[in-house]
Amino acid sequence: MYIVYAIFNRDADKIYIGQTMDIHERLQQHNEHTLKGYTSRFEGEWSLIYTESVATRSEALKREKQLKSYRGREFVKTHIPA
Repeated sequence: MYIVYAIFNRDADKIYIGQTMDIHERLQQHNEHTLKGYTSRFEGEWSLIYTESVATRSEALKREKQLKSYRGREFVKTHIPA
């Protein structure tokens, strides 16, 4: 089982969309900046705003790509708490 997820950093006003098998470990890695890449550039805490379960990695990658599109990002933005 794979999880497609979106996290939000209120301090930086940034969204990140990814996929993983262990969402708790991945969120911890984003917040501890142990993953090199996009999220490690920004100060502040990343909070989970959206998750979706899929059966295979190929489905997860396909859904991740959909959520990274313009319409997908607009959908994800509706999950940001006020």
